[in-house]
Amino acid sequence: MSDPFSTEQEAFWAGRFGDEYLARNAGGDLIAARKALWTAALARADNIQSICEFGANIGLNLIGLRQSLPTAHLSAIEINPQAVARLAHYEWLEVFAGSILTPQLPAPVDLTFTCGVLIHIAPDALDAAYQNLYDGSRRYIAIAEYYNPTPVTVPYRGHADRLFKRDFAGDMLDRFSDLRLCDYGFRYHRDPTHPVDDLTWFLMEKT
Repeated sequence: MSDPFSTEQEAFWAGRFGDEYLARNAGGDLIAARKALWTAALARADNIQSICEFGANIGLNLIGLRQSLPTAHLSAIEINPQAVARLAHYEWLEVFAGSILTPQLPAPVDLTFTCGVLIHIAPDALDAAYQNLYDGSRRYIAIAEYYNPTPVTVPYRGHADRLFKRDFAGDMLDRFSDLRLCDYGFRYHRDPTHPVDDLTWFLMEKT
């Protein structure tokens, strides 16, 4: 059977390592922290009625968002089969199984977003992810990723070429001339109330 993925990173997260990640990242405290993250990141956004997370894993961000925006239509794109099976248990969530490098959404939503996902995409495949985030959104795009002013590759749990830091928001603002930066911020892993793994978030809007 041929490999259905175009990059090593996609196969990595769809396979055993992605399964192990599921087991490491679960719990009510994580949901509360993600809810706090997105409450801050979306404070300057308005009238969000539909949302899609690109690379949702087991849905911690979406669970938090559902608590904050209970009437919004929520959807998820996820590459790992075990994670997709977990997401399918939520009757309030529309799930698309597949890679964020391939168009998945049948129609644009008010907000597309990622959280700790772009950092794991091969740099030469990022343009496809950016394009799908852009095409999938009718108004807002939000990303929460590890930031670095210049592109760097960082060893990740003993693996090479699996974690990349850069200015993802800057890339998108340069690529799409009608995007504007609405807001940005940082969540610290030592936050006394809702620690998150040193993520820098950006909220962008189509103008």
